[in-house]
Amino acid sequence: QVQLVESGGGEVQPGGSLRLSCAASGRLFIINGMGWYRQAPGKQRELVATITRSGTTNYADSVKGRFTISRDNARNTVSLQMNNLKPEDTAVYYCNAHVGISNVVITYHDYWGQGTQVTVSP
Repeated sequence: QVQLVESGGGEVQPGGSLRLSCAASGRLFIINGMGWYRQAPGKQRELVATITRSGTTNYADSVKGRFTISRDNARNTVSLQMNNLKPEDTAVYYCNAHVGISNVVITYHDYWGQGTQVTVSP
């Protein structure tokens, strides 16, 4: 099986910064897309940012210019640098990875981390 382990959440004041990290481990053959999603209380889970294996990125409009996603293919990690945080960024952040598993053939599956809390408050 594949596991995604997140770290780096916490509480900061508005305007502050946090860096989230996620490491994938297990019997994986290749990781294609990776990304970060978040879910605030009473709201649906939403996309924050994604990155392809080749490094193409995509961001939600609400975080453009403030958040930066990056990955290290050799280490199977993805990170999210969050600057100028706002109270509306408060949510549980989840790491996602589209992983290829090799048996007789390669099959692809989506995996999720357990989530890490980010709280932005004065």
